[in-house]
Formats: sequence, structure tokens, C-alpha cells
Amino acid sequence: MADKPVALAEKRLMDVKLGEFFSWIGTKNLSPIAAVKSGHDKYYNKYINVKKGGIGGIAMLLTGYIAMSYLWEYDHLKHDRWRKYH
Repeated sequence: MADKPVALAEKRLMDVKLGEFFSWIGTKNLSPIAAVKSGHDKYYNKYINVKKGGIGGIAMLLTGYIAMSYLWEYDHLKHDRWRKYH
């Protein structure tokens, strides 16, 4: 089966042929606001707007909680480490 034709503006950089490169650049909006919006959309679609969740998000939350708890108590733990119990 052949792939459906894709508009030049919707192609990714790696899919653009060398002869189409300058035409492809002309279709892109290169303003900083458009770059921020594009980055936000990519982040939102990858991490927030997921179709099905898994254990990854919960594991990251739990790992972050454990790391923060350790950092908050590190001074106390370091102090206990040097005590001598006779």
C-alpha cells in the first residue's frame, strides 16, 4: 500500500527532500511565539494528553517524593551518621 500524500507544510524535516527544502522553510512560521506554542503542544501531547496511562507516571511521582524526602532529612541523617553509640 502506498502512503497517503502529505502536504509540504506538514512534513517533518527528515521527510523533506533536498529540492523541497527551501519551499518547506517558506511554509514554516519562524517567530519565537510560534516556537513556544509548538513546544508546548508537543509537550502537552506527549506527557499530558496521553491515550492510556501506565505505571510510569506513578513511579516518577513516587521516586520524586522519595528523593525530596531524603534531601529534606539529609542534615539529620548526616548528623546521626557521625554519632558513636557505646
